[in-house]
Amino acid sequence: MHIVDRLSNEVQYFREKKDGLGRNSLSPLQKCTATIRVLAYGSTSDMVDEYLRLGETTARLCVEHFVEGIIKIFGDEYLRRPTPADLQRLLDVGERRGFPGMIGSIDCTLNDINVLDHSPVFDDIINGQAPNVTFFVNERKYHMAYYLTDGIYPKWATFIQSISVPQGPQAVLFAQRQEAVRKDVERAFGVLQARFAIVKNPALFWDKVKIGKIMRASIMLHNMIVEDERDGYSLVDVSEFQQGEDHGNSHVDFMYSTDIPSNITNMMDARRRIRNRQMHQQLKDDLVEHIWRRFGHDDDNN
Repeated sequence: MHIVDRLSNEVQYFREKKDGLGRNSLSPLQKCTATIRVLAYGSTSDMVDEYLRLGETTARLCVEHFVEGIIKIFGDEYLRRPTPADLQRLLDVGERRGFPGMIGSIDCTLNDINVLDHSPVFDDIINGQAPNVTFFVNERKYHMAYYLTDGIYPKWATFIQSISVPQGPQAVLFAQRQEAVRKDVERAFGVLQARFAIVKNPALFWDKVKIGKIMRASIMLHNMIVEDERDGYSLVDVSEFQQGEDHGNSHVDFMYSTDIPSNITNMMDARRRIRNRQMHQQLKDDLVEHIWRRFGHDDDNN
């Protein structure tokens, strides 16, 4: 109802009107409900005709205006970069799972070097606008958070892959833990597809631009649901992540690194640090040792 209220007040298409005979037109609730049904069930636009009294053309217009309205009104809140507080939460969760300094998993179908060169994922680091991150692995200090990835990604300091052919118990355990945690990104996309079948089903009636907007709006709606249900359904005790408490070995400095000028020299230096293969290997070796020390003597691994 919050979405209906915002759209009806801020998007002209969702305001209730009267026809030439003075009768009320479709209500904002009808239009939003029709859109949600199309997104959630992946049904064609004419499937809402009988239930909500909307024709196929009207239903498609509802979807188009709805996703544009969601992106415009809620984009800054529900499709934004992580804040320092968000990063601290991610670091704490990663550390509990055995990967200090890990802020998530990354995966896509277009992950060659050309796509990474144009990706905005590391823009804040390159431009000197990222929060300062400090963490320790195997008693060694690091300053650049990383993602877990599969083997197709390059060996950068910001990517940690599994070990394809692990030799010895330490490498085997690391591979098991890395692959288990990395599945989070696939699970997240699975949840998105389960909630919004339009993401999974063939897109026969939309062009690329509209498909992109539908995808973004679905992700934002998903984030709204996660935020709304987090306190009641979270598997992690969020009280551990409140600012001011002990955050273990991982810490985000809430002062952004904006003291670094965004000149070409500093930007190139940041790129070199991100792509540092030696740092990548050192971090990976330390993680293998760290995970073995922490989990190597568990009953499940004996």
